[in-house]
Amino acid sequence: MRSHSIRVGTTILLASATLPAAFAQHYPTKPVRMVVPFAAGGAVDTVARALGQKLVESWKQPMLVDNRPGAGGNIAADHVAKAPGDGYTLLITTHGFAISPGLYRKLPFDAARDFAPVTQLTSSFVVLVTNPQIPAASVKELIALAKSRPGAINYGSTGIGAPPHLLGELLKSMTGTDMLHVPYKGDAPLNQALLAGEVQLAFMPLAGVLSHIRSGRLRALGVSGTARSATLPEVPTLTEAGVPFEFTGWLGVFAPAGSPRDIVIRIQRDIAQAILAQDMRERWSAWGYEPVGSTPEQFAEKYKLDLATYAKVIRDAKIPLQD
Repeated sequence: MRSHSIRVGTTILLASATLPAAFAQHYPTKPVRMVVPFAAGGAVDTVARALGQKLVESWKQPMLVDNRPGAGGNIAADHVAKAPGDGYTLLITTHGFAISPGLYRKLPFDAARDFAPVTQLTSSFVVLVTNPQIPAASVKELIALAKSRPGAINYGSTGIGAPPHLLGELLKSMTGTDMLHVPYKGDAPLNQALLAGEVQLAFMPLAGVLSHIRSGRLRALGVSGTARSATLPEVPTLTEAGVPFEFTGWLGVFAPAGSPRDIVIRIQRDIAQAILAQDMRERWSAWGYEPVGSTPEQFAEKYKLDLATYAKVIRDAKIPLQD
């Protein structure tokens, strides 16, 4: 983590060196709206509100969290794409944003051209959780159960083509199992479905399920990262548990295309400083994230690569294009 912090610090210095003094002094002069494509109470909403509090400290202006769930995040994205490019409307979203162009037959925006990548906020893993009522205490037991009851086990996701859906399909493919997919509209509704036993398992961000794992209301079978989580060291990686695949996602911040570059750099710099503040550092591992704070150029390159990668995954999995 120390070397990572040094890299981010260098990013901050490089960005601030090109920032005109006028914008450094005067932006923002009014409230900034952070649009969240998911319902309140989910993992992304939690991060957005914590980040917003830190930015208020430096900006001395309100940060308004605007939840606009639905259509796999496309409602929120379309709102930001059509907003003025002045730095006062931002989108905080997941790597699922890079999935939509390959998943939907038609979008009301151009994902590659209508947004200015600001920063990759975090990298992250997900955790495979089950409702304790399912008689499987490990990944191997879950696979054996699913094979013995084809089509009887269901898994939830935050929507068709969302990362939890793609990971569920990948789990099925790699283990030769047949499980039913049940989509929900965001982390919070999926959480409730898991707790109520409406669905039996799902890949979830740690932030949204950690308290339920610790209380015993959900059971953690494996994490998708390359190493065990410091927050849940007793939970094996999926590779250790017998399913050799790894997955790391991201949270990122975007502005509308055409936003002034100096404002974009100012936002990136202030976000990078905020996410490395001591009180934020203490939260990231519990949420299942690691702070990144990359430059706009670095994030733009990663986003471009992910657009191509996820389009291929969707084609290979033969997931029907959505309307």
